Amino acid sequence: MTAIRLRRVYEPPEPGADGLRVLVDRLWPRGLSKAAAGVDEWPKAVTPSTELRKWFHGGGSAAEFRRRYEAELAEPEAVAELARLRGLADAGPLTLLTAVQDPTTSHAAILAELLDA
Repeated sequence: MTAIRLRRVYEPPEPGADGLRVLVDRLWPRGLSKAAAGVDEWPKAVTPSTELRKWFHGGGSAAEFRRRYEAELAEPEAVAELARLRGLADAGPLTLLTAVQDPTTSHAAILAELLDA
């Protein structure tokens, strides 16, 4: 059973609960130092592409975003990274970090669902 958490990267690390902290945003969060973020990994192969991010922020729908993001995650490099992250999650807690206001309604939640499948 995988233990995957979703958290905002701006929240302080919880060493006993977070396990491996993985940033899943394409861009580094504004105003946050690497030391304060406590990020262990930043696998850009599983982050939404710049094009997809810009399309969504330009007024794209959540349903279409999900479809397009899942298509990106079906690319070979992303598939390999998903498998690696799934293995890490199986070995211990894994926390997906994002800068969005509500991680439960973001790309991080979609990624968590795919990792837990």
